[in-house]
Amino acid sequence: MSTASAKIRLTSFSHGAGCACKLGLLDLAQVLQNVPGANDPRVLVDAATRDDAAVYQIAPDRALIATVDFFTPIVDDAATWGAIAATNALSDVYAMGGMPLFGLNLVGWPRGKIPFELLGEVITGAGNAAARAGCLVVGGHSVDALEPHFGMAVIGEAHPDRLLTNAGARPGDVLVLTKPLGTGVLTTALKRDIIGESDLAEAVRSMTSLNDGAMRAALAARANAATDITGFGLLGHLGHVVRASGVAAEIGFEQLPLLNRAYELANRGVVPGGTERNLAAATWTTFAEDLSPAERLLCADAQTSGGLLISVAASQAMYLTERLREEETLAANVIGRISDGPAGTIRVSRRL
Repeated sequence: MSTASAKIRLTSFSHGAGCACKLGLLDLAQVLQNVPGANDPRVLVDAATRDDAAVYQIAPDRALIATVDFFTPIVDDAATWGAIAATNALSDVYAMGGMPLFGLNLVGWPRGKIPFELLGEVITGAGNAAARAGCLVVGGHSVDALEPHFGMAVIGEAHPDRLLTNAGARPGDVLVLTKPLGTGVLTTALKRDIIGESDLAEAVRSMTSLNDGAMRAALAARANAATDITGFGLLGHLGHVVRASGVAAEIGFEQLPLLNRAYELANRGVVPGGTERNLAAATWTTFAEDLSPAERLLCADAQTSGGLLISVAASQAMYLTERLREEETLAANVIGRISDGPAGTIRVSRRL
């Protein structure tokens, strides 16, 4: 941490932390009504299914994956924020079954309030994360802003026949999650001075861990669908899966991997506004009566740079979890299953 970082708390300059500052599901649904449909056979994935990235076919064996993601500071160390933001943006490419090619930095910086030295550290941290992914950083764009923002637009590539999308889940599939939940709760605790940076180490490790290994395992297991869990929480992103696939899902709360202290803090009411909005919007979800308010909130916790949620045939579930462990992902938990209906709904039980 630089001298400047030690003196300035980046999280104090933003109203929300990380992906918890995203527009809510209901607000976004209203806005997306104005996005024109892409009536072009080369567009393999667009905004219609609320997938993680757009996909555009350029040759019989090549498709480009395009995504963009940025957010306000989620930690106070500048380089770590940059690394988390880059890892989060890269995750959308992995969630589609692709490999990142290059990225462009996106910067909003409050000139005169925060030294540009810290912006340099943010960009360095992002560049280091991109280098781990084999992704070039080739430029970007910046504006003077009231709050600091940073992220990346990333272009990746995949074979059109080996794409992972959120629209292929099938009845009989099992759901596997590759990172623990709770980053929204823990980063909110940091912002409120309830915990310190050292208490966030597990969450930082999760948020800076690439999802490339999870992607390789999903492809090897011939997964039917995948998505990454970010700002809309598990219920929001799984909701996209069940609606796009025309299926239903059940998850077991006790099967969910959680970061240390996430339940304790949620039970104390340390929850980001984005998580509360996610839960309020998840009208497609029913809960077992014995699940507490804190447990329900954790199912909707607004994640930043979360894991992949993979829908795979039950016959391939053991192979998938073995491959995930070989890839040293942070979790390889079977958390739920897919059924044929009612389509577009989720049931959260105490245990499967």
